[in-house]
Order: sequence, then structure tokens, then C-alpha cells
Amino acid sequence: MNRVYVCSCFGITDKQVKDHAAAGACTPRQIASATKAGTDCGSCVRTIQGILGRGACPRRELLEKGDAAVVLAAATEPARSPAMAEAA
Repeated sequence: MNRVYVCSCFGITDKQVKDHAAAGACTPRQIASATKAGTDCGSCVRTIQGILGRGACPRRELLEKGDAAVVLAAATEPARSPAMAEAA
């Protein structure tokens, strides 16, 4: 299997970024909180932004629908990695 590294500093792959995005991370900052990607040299932040794009993001979809209360509640919950979700 070919691994495409997004963050060389911490060895984070595009698959890991996509997995975290699927779990609810919608911003590079949320990806950084879950993986540290983008917190060292920062050269991967634009790549992460490109992966996240304007794709399906539960929080973004709620915001666009105008359900700000739900977005605010979701924003206060920490982004959990897939591994953390499995452990819970």
C-alpha cells in the first residue's frame, strides 16, 4: 500500500487526515489537535486545507442550515480520533 505523507514532521498520511475528517474534524486546527500535523514547520497546512476542502462537514452543514445552537454545542466537543472513538 502506498502511503502519501501530508505531514513529514509527524508522519501523518492523507488517509489519517481523511479519517479524522470523517470523524468530524472540519478545520486544519482540529486536524492538528488530533494528530499534531501542521504544528511544527506548517508546510502541510495548505495540503490539509485542500484535503478538507468544502466537502461534507457535519458542523458546516448545520451552520449553513442556520442551526447555530447545534453548531455551538458541536464546536465545544473535542475532536476525537478514530482510535479514541473505538476505545470509548
